[in-house]
Amino acid sequence: MAPIWLLVGLVFFFQNGFLSSGISTNISMKPSEVQIGGIFTFNSSIGKVAKVAIEAAIEDVNSDPSVLGGTELKLVTKDVNDSGFLGIIEALKFMESDTVAIIGPQTSVMAHVISHIANELQVPLLSFSATDPTLSSLQYPFFVRTTQSDLFQMAAVAQIVEYYEWREVIAIYVDDDQGRNGIAALADKLAERRCKISYKAPMKAEPTRDDIRDVLFKVLLTESRIFVLHTYAKSGLDVLDMAHYLGMMGSEYVWIATDWLSTILDTNSPLPPETMDQIQGLLTLRMYTPDSDPKRKFVSRWGNLTKGSFGLNSYGLYAYDTVWLLARAINTFFEKGGNISFSNDSRLNEIGGRSLHLDAMSIFNGGKLLLKSILGTNMTGLTGPVQFTSGRSLVHPAYEVINVIGTMRRVGYWSNYSGLSIERPERLYTRPPNNSVSNQKLYPVIWPGQITQKPRGWGFEKKQLRIGVPNRVSYREFISYEGGDSFKGYCIDVFFAALPLLPYQINFKLIPFGDGRNNPSCTDLVRLINTGVSMILKLLFFTLKEYDAAIGDIAIITNRTRMVDFTQPYIESGLVVVAPVRTLNSNAWAFLRPFTPMMWAVTAGFFLVVGAVVWILEHRINDDFRGSPKKQIVTILWFSFSTWFFAHRENTVSTLGRLVLILWLFVVLIINSSYTASLTSILTVQKLSSPVKGIESLRESDDPIGYQMGSFARNYLTEKLNIHSSRLVPLNSAEAYAKALKDGPRKGGVAAVVDERAYLELFLSTRCEFTIVGQEFTKSGWGFAFPRDSPLAVDMSTAILKLSENGELQRIHDKWLMRSACSSQDTKLEVDRLQLKSFWGLFLICGVACLLALIIYFMQIVCQFYRYYSDFSETSSGQSSRTGRIQKFLSFVNEKEEVIMSRSKRGSDRHIEEGASMNGVQRRHMDASSNENGSLQVI
Repeated sequence: MAPIWLLVGLVFFFQNGFLSSGISTNISMKPSEVQIGGIFTFNSSIGKVAKVAIEAAIEDVNSDPSVLGGTELKLVTKDVNDSGFLGIIEALKFMESDTVAIIGPQTSVMAHVISHIANELQVPLLSFSATDPTLSSLQYPFFVRTTQSDLFQMAAVAQIVEYYEWREVIAIYVDDDQGRNGIAALADKLAERRCKISYKAPMKAEPTRDDIRDVLFKVLLTESRIFVLHTYAKSGLDVLDMAHYLGMMGSEYVWIATDWLSTILDTNSPLPPETMDQIQGLLTLRMYTPDSDPKRKFVSRWGNLTKGSFGLNSYGLYAYDTVWLLARAINTFFEKGGNISFSNDSRLNEIGGRSLHLDAMSIFNGGKLLLKSILGTNMTGLTGPVQFTSGRSLVHPAYEVINVIGTMRRVGYWSNYSGLSIERPERLYTRPPNNSVSNQKLYPVIWPGQITQKPRGWGFEKKQLRIGVPNRVSYREFISYEGGDSFKGYCIDVFFAALPLLPYQINFKLIPFGDGRNNPSCTDLVRLINTGVSMILKLLFFTLKEYDAAIGDIAIITNRTRMVDFTQPYIESGLVVVAPVRTLNSNAWAFLRPFTPMMWAVTAGFFLVVGAVVWILEHRINDDFRGSPKKQIVTILWFSFSTWFFAHRENTVSTLGRLVLILWLFVVLIINSSYTASLTSILTVQKLSSPVKGIESLRESDDPIGYQMGSFARNYLTEKLNIHSSRLVPLNSAEAYAKALKDGPRKGGVAAVVDERAYLELFLSTRCEFTIVGQEFTKSGWGFAFPRDSPLAVDMSTAILKLSENGELQRIHDKWLMRSACSSQDTKLEVDRLQLKSFWGLFLICGVACLLALIIYFMQIVCQFYRYYSDFSETSSGQSSRTGRIQKFLSFVNEKEEVIMSRSKRGSDRHIEEGASMNGVQRRHMDASSNENGSLQVI
């Protein structure tokens, strides 16, 4: 009996002692009430709505016995009045009581700190308004976000920016955890769409008007006109008020406010008329909640709950659902055997917890089970499906895109499923996802200034662009500086023709670059665009940027594209080689020029080889290839060379001979056709000859090479082609080109000039003694240069394409660059003579065929020799020498096959007769022997 009483005592002890003192037990007991806490700011736009919504949800949960089965939720709320310090204090107070979960905090700044406390004491923290995307479940496992993360809101903003084809935005934000991390998420999402934040303008958490004015003044100096405002309600309206005062709400500006603006409009609507006037044309976002009967009932009930003092916003709906989510999770917690129990944290005692009263805080033993129940809950609330993904985000994140006109006008939706759409997100979930650019759609927006045309997003009118233009010395048809602000030339006309095609006007000044004595380096000009400082630093620190853009004959090459953005090329130009040429006239030996000497030698050799092979294959069976040695030699030569004209008279009888001849005639056909075509060109078309064949021959030689001073050709030749710089000669004009080429390397000139095709075509139009040799060995073009990511580069490219399509670009080209053609324009540079490398495949095939035919023929001869001379081998065995056998074999090869076959036949007949006679003698001998034996027997 003693063990039984001991067991009963232990149970009683655990139930009344350990449980009351905070030690957990495995026995699940449902208490009459469960205490939960709430931390938020009661007088804020989000807090006052959330307080009413949470209290209404607590009342609804407690009035429904099917939810917790008789257990009621006891809510204890604390007003922290936007103070992070008070938020920490109140959270610590909750940890001293038997609080199983905390709803809140309202801001992300508090959430970062309080989440550490929640992690230590294992009390789930459910926030319906802390949207900082860095509140990660990995770092803060007991933090549960029951609203949408700013990660999705920034994805929506980035897709709006891409939809309207803007490339840069300016971010204005509060410099705290929520502001910084939200903008960091925006930068990532913009980068995914090849957009970026061009300037970040942080503000204090509670800025004064002077602070806001200073920030906006810096923003006003930038070129971008797309502003993303990510802040809190009060400071956000102050920013918009100051922006309106500074004239930043005009038709050229775009403002995209995050959901703080829609929250104010939903909560405090209507705003004062002067405030509404300041925000007309803005875009803002609002968390999307699908329409449903429970939502409509709650919205109609809201007026009674607040007595019409303020409206209901999206955060109120998420706060209401947070209570229901927690209630269902607590019910699941009890069903899984969870028990409300707490235990002391030994680590708090070790750090002197009693002196700081930290020993009053206890660990919630069922915290992990309750957290698991929260994350596993799947329900439908006022905001739609409430369910968590593996990353602890709510399913189906979506936003409404709002255009503030009058009050609020919805122009579409954004969802993480299919991007921007004018259809409700829940309809899209029934279809396959489609995030393609062509599928994105919004209703028309009325922008600031009451305009419907999409703002371009950049401001140029108020700034005079400093545009650098190369001050050329040579080839002034492209650019000619006339003094002052006057320029003319092909490049200048292209630029001025493109200006009217831009969707806006620009204020600019053309500034010459160069000393006027030597051609300037366009790379140096481009580098001055890239190394310039920003406008803000320029105005604040008086550091001037040299140029805002550059136009002219600027080649688009790799190292320059790393510095600036170029427009669409308006003329093609690559590096080519120009060298002096001489005219080749026909002479008595012109018929030998189509082939190189090696080609002639190999061709003649193959004629002889093929003739000899065919003679060997046909000699024993074809009378046409037999006769005296002299006749046979003549036959070989005649047959070989007559195949050139397909005039051979000898018939081929053997199969191997015919095969070799067919392949050889095919080779002769190809060679004959190539020779005829090349000779025809030589005799009928005037030819030009140059010792320089192209860039490869220049590389292999040691002759000096000319290039245009200031051109990128020098760097290309030295860095890419490894030509020593001592061989390069800078030339500054077309006249210098002509003189250096005429003098040549022996008189201090150059062997060739390497320059861009556009220049050299103009140079050659009046100088027939020079020509382009070889192929163009680089491909590039000329374009106008602008700073990286400048919208002018894109718009100017579009304008250049329009000039090309309407023919204006060609007309400008003809005006400046069309010259009287050289009289020898129809002459052709001497092409390379036909070489062996072009035909070695044919010769290889023919040679292999001849070799195989000879091998097969030799094997057949050997077999015939042993077959027809076996008797000779038997009779002469041991008597004939090796020399005799070789002589007999050669005699056999030279002898006609018919003779050998007939001789072999006669030999066979003679053997048969001799065998028959021997058989007769043997029979007679046997008969005689038998007669003798018979006589002996008679005797």
